[in-house]
Amino acid sequence: MVPGVSGIRLVNEFRLRNEKMKDKEKTKTVFRAFRNDGEVIALFPQIPASNEGYLCQSYMHIGQHGAADTGTVLRRTRLAKLEEYRPLLKELREIGYNVKIAKRCTRQDQEIRQSK
Repeated sequence: MVPGVSGIRLVNEFRLRNEKMKDKEKTKTVFRAFRNDGEVIALFPQIPASNEGYLCQSYMHIGQHGAADTGTVLRRTRLAKLEEYRPLLKELREIGYNVKIAKRCTRQDQEIRQSK
């Protein structure tokens, strides 16, 4: 806790800053659940995580943002169900993402990612 600042005030300031940082454009997001432990990962297949664009950005509760190889992730996961990814979706929206939920990562996503 910050001395002299209430928790409510901190939350309100965070929300105000968050509104200013909110994405204007929709971010294509594919939610997948790992087969071994059910942990959910959000893939952003059109956002590059490397200069070459082979890796895409991803987000998880633990570790948060990171690079992901879509081929490897798709082989080790299954499509997540709404009740599984709802907490992660909420977290993404709270940090400013304007999420467009999709079920697949496509070749077109890779081309978009590599053109950036």
